[in-house]
Amino acid sequence: MQDQEKMQEQAEQMTQPQETLATEQQPSAEAPGAHAGGDVANEKLAAAEAKAAEMHDAFLRAKADAENIRRRAQEDIAKAHKFAIESFAEALVPVKDSLEMALKVETPSVDSLKEGVEMTLKQLSAAFERNRLAEINPLPGEKLDPMKHQAISMVPAEQEANTIVTVLQKGYMIADRLLRPALVTVAQ
Repeated sequence: MQDQEKMQEQAEQMTQPQETLATEQQPSAEAPGAHAGGDVANEKLAAAEAKAAEMHDAFLRAKADAENIRRRAQEDIAKAHKFAIESFAEALVPVKDSLEMALKVETPSVDSLKEGVEMTLKQLSAAFERNRLAEINPLPGEKLDPMKHQAISMVPAEQEANTIVTVLQKGYMIADRLLRPALVTVAQ
């Protein structure tokens, strides 16, 4: 608004010298081009104001679009965090069902329990596989990989130094990320 007022003042100042010259040259008549210059300036001013209003409107629309995109992205991220384990949970529900059914059997035999546990373990392994949860179970004699294995102790052994002697606990990876390292003992 201040810029528009300055432009109006400049336009008025430009027309004032022309008007004074015209009155000096023709004291009784108006100069024929005096109003024409003012009209052109007013037209330019109106065009500039219209262009500024158009640009301001375009700016507000772009700003609102950017805000909407940012808000949608935040909602998508929140949903991704909230439902990230949905497929894994769906795969684990049958495993829980199998365990509950095993507990409902009134007179279980050792063989039936063993068979049920084996079937439940197969279901769990299938769920792990579908969700890219891989087991880290190194063989004795493999080289220690500090990115996948955690050495608990060093024991004297008849194999090469820094090789795995025993696995105390399996490790797991999700895709390429280590979830839990395998706990191992290594040769001195």
